[in-house]
Amino acid sequence: MADKAFHVEVVSADAELYSGEATFVIARTTVGELGVMANHEPLLGQLVPGGYVVIVEESGERKAAAIEGGFLSITGQSVTILAESAEWADDVDVAAERSALESAEPGSDEYNHAQARLSAAEQLAS
Repeated sequence: MADKAFHVEVVSADAELYSGEATFVIARTTVGELGVMANHEPLLGQLVPGGYVVIVEESGERKAAAIEGGFLSITGQSVTILAESAEWADDVDVAAERSALESAEPGSDEYNHAQARLSAAEQLAS
């Protein structure tokens, strides 16, 4: 299994959210959703406001984080996510975020924040 794992870092402006080994990563970029496995070709991508990142750890545990902008850097051995802001989806109040999304203007910071949190929470549910 070690040859199918790679190192993942998720870092935001104020904290390191994650550092560990994973077998799969999904990220929303400006050109679409991207899936990453071990030995992926090098790539630099821009993350979307209101997006998410999903990490499947070696143990099979699935983690999701709400990501608001930033960059994704992929090498053959690692993935680094440099986010403007990032937070785990575990504690998202889905009803509150849906309400915030409905009352916010599309494209606003409030809208993007609620969208990111909802999208990340939905990824944990699937």
